[in-house]
Amino acid sequence: MSFWICATCAVESADQLDVCPICDDERQWVPAAGQRWTTLEELRSEGYRASIELLEPDLFAVSSTPGAGIGQQSKLLVTAQGSLLWDPIGFLDDDVVEAITALGPVRYVAASHPHMFGVQVEWSRALGGAQVLVAEADARWVNRPDPAIRTWSGSLDVLPGVTLSQPGGHFPGSAIAHWSGGADGRGVVLAGDTVFANPDRRSVAFMRSYPNHLPLSGAVARRVADHLDTLEFDRLYGNFANVIAEDAKGVVRRSADRHIGWVDGAFDHLT
Repeated sequence: MSFWICATCAVESADQLDVCPICDDERQWVPAAGQRWTTLEELRSEGYRASIELLEPDLFAVSSTPGAGIGQQSKLLVTAQGSLLWDPIGFLDDDVVEAITALGPVRYVAASHPHMFGVQVEWSRALGGAQVLVAEADARWVNRPDPAIRTWSGSLDVLPGVTLSQPGGHFPGSAIAHWSGGADGRGVVLAGDTVFANPDRRSVAFMRSYPNHLPLSGAVARRVADHLDTLEFDRLYGNFANVIAEDAKGVVRRSADRHIGWVDGAFDHLT
């Protein structure tokens, strides 16, 4: 076996460690029953299947059934110069690889933050050696080193009209992908959970830990919102099936103002 997959977060590891370091962190969690590792072969034998579906022209969702680990939904962004696989899931099979490559060559695999690394190296190999982009600030969380991995910081133009940048917050290197041509030219942000599209579809969240409910400070929420405010976009996709379909730029700003008010005590009279 060339690598292992954490059953809880579905991030790959070269070694079967005593505990997954990504889960053994205040932003994530190790199950009460203890650490468990699995493999692609085991998941396939259990009936896992991967699939791809269209979200909007040139943007696809890639997911598995059942959901592997955290169960995120990858986004495949297709351009004339190749594709970006964003927030790679922790499972793949031959059918989904064939469906993805039929849409054109995948040039880059990138994650918004370490919880979304998935089996990024395995995706790279299955997709013909796509470059794996890892935020330099978060490179220490890579547990399966590979020559395909390239670290980056700041902002990076990866494909025509597609730029990665790092607002930070959830992790120091937490990133977004901005696609200027998305949403019929109004712009799309693939946010992972750098900002999290909430179930009400009218707000986003700014958190250090989502499962353990640790908020970011008001200053960091403002910094993240200010970063996104420099971009033109109308739609925001999260790392599941969560989306702010319109006015996403305004939603981010209003949500940051609300977050800042709550953590700074402006709404204490409501408690």
